[in-house]
Amino acid sequence: MLNYKIYSQEHAEWVVLVHGAGGSSTIWYKQIRAYRKHFNVLAVDLRGHGACRIDNSPTKYTLDLVSKDILDVLDSLEIEKAHFVGISLGTMLIRHLAETNPERFYTMLLAGAVIRLTPRLHMLLGIANTFKKMIPFMWLYKMFAWILMPRKRHQSSRYLFIREAKKIKHREFLRWLSLTGGLAKYLVKINEKDTGIPSLYIMGDEDYVFLEPVKRLVKLQPSSHLVILEESGHVCNVDQAEKFNEVSLRFLNNSCGKNASFV
Repeated sequence: MLNYKIYSQEHAEWVVLVHGAGGSSTIWYKQIRAYRKHFNVLAVDLRGHGACRIDNSPTKYTLDLVSKDILDVLDSLEIEKAHFVGISLGTMLIRHLAETNPERFYTMLLAGAVIRLTPRLHMLLGIANTFKKMIPFMWLYKMFAWILMPRKRHQSSRYLFIREAKKIKHREFLRWLSLTGGLAKYLVKINEKDTGIPSLYIMGDEDYVFLEPVKRLVKLQPSSHLVILEESGHVCNVDQAEKFNEVSLRFLNNSCGKNASFV
């Protein structure tokens, strides 16, 4: 089972935090203190990330496998329904869960959302797959970090990403990289649908790789809203933590576990 941490059990509803590739639950350190005042908070470490070590993992990962890991934790804690908050890769896992298990959702909040494999991301993944056995995988992580978070004010996010990525074993990197096969068509397929689940996208105005597809998506889906944070890059919950917390808590609290709205 995944490694996880629980913060507060005094409230009626749960928020589940899902980090991105190369990260860990520590990516949410600026949110947990704020969220726990209003919700029970569950922060997971995905396979091979943070403090999570799962024996006998397959050589290749699938969205079904790594998403079920999250549900297994919820089931073990008898959490029937929750608000799901994700960043980067975590948004893909949450969106997959919304497709397969919509009854487990109050709302979903997708930050630095990955809803399309853009040409730039295709290029990055192509480079990673081509050279994955030829060069140290940390070189690839650092390249990703600088392309996704290039500006000086993204330095804290970049440092956190690289620091956490150093904890990942090479074989885990290869397993997660295998997940990208066939991902482009699948993302198009599921994101064409409006799940009906109240959804908030929070993006940085300097998220050069992922912002534009999200702008187009929310225009077509009545259940989705978009907030763009200024002077923020891909990891917007770190770059603009105070504003992120304000916006996200307004959305989560307005939902009350029923019909979420965002004003």
